[in-house]
Amino acid sequence: LRLRQSESFVSCLMAQQVKDMAASGLSDRVKTLASKFNAALTDYDEQLRLTDETEWQSWLKQEDISPLAFTLNERRSAAKEKLPPSLEALAGELAVDGYHGWGDFYNTIVSRARFEAVEKDGTVKSLSAGQMHNRLSSGDRAIREASFAEWERVWGEQAELSAETLNRIAGFRLKLYGRRGWDSVLKEPLSMNRMSEKTLDAMWAAVNEGKPELVRYLERKAELLGVAKLDWHDVDAPIGSATRTVSYDEGAAFILEQFRAFSPDLSDFSEMAFRDGWIEAEDRPGKRPGGFCTAFPKSEQTRIFMTYSGTASNISTLAHELGHAYHQHVMNDMPPFAQEYAMNVAETASTFAELIVSDSAMQAAEDPEEKLALLEDKLQRSTAFFMNIHARFLFETRFYQMRKEGMVDHEQLCKLMEEAQREAYSGILGEAHPHFWASKLHFYLTDVPFYNFPYTFGYLFSSGIYAQARQEGPAFAGRYVALLRDTGLMTVEELAQKHLGVRLDEPEFWRAAVALTTEDVRTFLELTEDLKNK
Repeated sequence: LRLRQSESFVSCLMAQQVKDMAASGLSDRVKTLASKFNAALTDYDEQLRLTDETEWQSWLKQEDISPLAFTLNERRSAAKEKLPPSLEALAGELAVDGYHGWGDFYNTIVSRARFEAVEKDGTVKSLSAGQMHNRLSSGDRAIREASFAEWERVWGEQAELSAETLNRIAGFRLKLYGRRGWDSVLKEPLSMNRMSEKTLDAMWAAVNEGKPELVRYLERKAELLGVAKLDWHDVDAPIGSATRTVSYDEGAAFILEQFRAFSPDLSDFSEMAFRDGWIEAEDRPGKRPGGFCTAFPKSEQTRIFMTYSGTASNISTLAHELGHAYHQHVMNDMPPFAQEYAMNVAETASTFAELIVSDSAMQAAEDPEEKLALLEDKLQRSTAFFMNIHARFLFETRFYQMRKEGMVDHEQLCKLMEEAQREAYSGILGEAHPHFWASKLHFYLTDVPFYNFPYTFGYLFSSGIYAQARQEGPAFAGRYVALLRDTGLMTVEELAQKHLGVRLDEPEFWRAAVALTTEDVRTFLELTEDLKNK
């Protein structure tokens, strides 16, 4: 717990000020400690592996051990597929200054990036990556165009460094996988997410089936924005009253109100997070782009990082991260091993929180313009999970295949990225974002490979959960907590079967979840039928 707390503390320091060299030093110290701890865990896992089967089964039946049987069996099975403990420990030690060192270098690259924005009065303002990224979804297309051009220009300047970094991270993974005898780059991420490849395939198949409906939405949006095709910076552009800036306090009150309608406990917890300063949302220079929630398990607290500038997307991000925080909150009293839930189910809790806020607000909206703005924000997220995330998955899968043959230069990476985007967006894009691979932190994280498909899983899985929540009303809140508490104790297939009575390795569940987005598209088309002719 102390090690996880230290990792969270350092990650917060590095995110809030990308030039904090002292934090970088602390990060290196924590990674060294983590390497030693993981080496000890490797020896522990080896003892699990060597235990006689009869003795093993007897041990698991003990009262204080049986609650952790899933985790222990998982660790024992994983140990059978890895190198001897001494070699795994060596790989872990070398990774500190190699593998993880390259991952940390992303922060150095971000700290070098200088973004300039020309204000309406002609003055030039220097912005952090986080601030500039928020301008990409401005309601003013001229601002979006200029911001996107600057975003591409700056990341183009960093492309060679980014390509070197990405290649080294991938090279390390591939060499280690090869030594372990693993022939698929998806083996580790699927194992970490406790899901089968059959489930992954069923999910993507349903997503692809549902994309034509999203294309209809994006085509209508292009009409409303007065463009032939949506450029990358148009996809998340607000329409209607979504251009209104919402203060942080107003956004917080809005979230708490919607949470309370579902679960007073969720609302009370979130109110405490706001009151006690667990959220770092200030809009200022020096911050890393993006948002995250990280746990401080020793203190039984969490911290949320983002850059809040008052957009509808910011409110969604804030609700999303509070969902993560609540997930950890309901598991704080469980043994440490039982708290180790996978990323895909972590994204379930966060996306469920988003759905509570967006759906409740949309149902309550009486003004057609407000309802349209809220619905459009919801469809933006559907587009992100069905298309943006799919583009990342396609890019990363193909990049790793190419990397097996040698280094992949920045021009090839840009080509791969654009091809993946055009395919994932079903040909609807005008100008793509070829340097997306350079700017996106997720490609450089070394603790979680393939940081992409779990988002889509979480979105669709939470949609299925939310559908049941709407049917059952307030009584579902207790069942929801029970599901969250089981996320570290079973596979996702077992979790869905136990709490929802569905199979995830078959397409029916995923199709039903995708169909909820189809309903949103049809409503959007109805609401905008008159607007498109104006």
